[in-house]
Amino acid sequence: MNYDLEMMKQLERIPKGTKLLLHACCAPCSSLVLERLANHFSISVFYYNPNISDSLEYQKRIQEMKRLLSYIQSTYPITLIEGDYDPNHFFNRIKGLEEEPERGKRCFECYSLRLEETAKIAEKFNYPYFCTTLTLSPHKNSIWLNEIGKRLEEEYSTLYLYSDFKKRGGYQRSIELSKKYQLYRQDYCGCIYSKR
Repeated sequence: MNYDLEMMKQLERIPKGTKLLLHACCAPCSSLVLERLANHFSISVFYYNPNISDSLEYQKRIQEMKRLLSYIQSTYPITLIEGDYDPNHFFNRIKGLEEEPERGKRCFECYSLRLEETAKIAEKFNYPYFCTTLTLSPHKNSIWLNEIGKRLEEEYSTLYLYSDFKKRGGYQRSIELSKKYQLYRQDYCGCIYSKR
């Protein structure tokens, strides 16, 4: 399935100004995603990343997110929700998968953890839609992410916005926007395994 095309079809049906809870992994990925969605949705950026093992790294990334949001101009409001930061949530979720290769089962569980929390918050606060910036990265499995999102849509009373933000030059555009806003671009996803 072409998830970018599916998103475009969804956008034709979704009224402008609809609330969207957008899980954000980092400011650089969020830059392009917000550029594409901010004039269609009223967005709450949900920063939930317990996979970031180092608390100083976590703080650096959340500050960059806040700084990025101060630059973004949009038709509809953009707010920030910071999720609970407890790396034990991540470590408990991936127990037994510590030796898995990068981009393997451990990453699938990490995606599931973050998207499930997003879906829970979306349901709790009546967001009609939820989505993630993770599909921008060429290092992340967009098929898995969209499959997880679709499954969660069936478990929670919120709809998943399909995406593959790297399409249509999305990843390259995020690099350009990162340079424009002088964003910190980390060289690993955040967990100790990717850092190794």
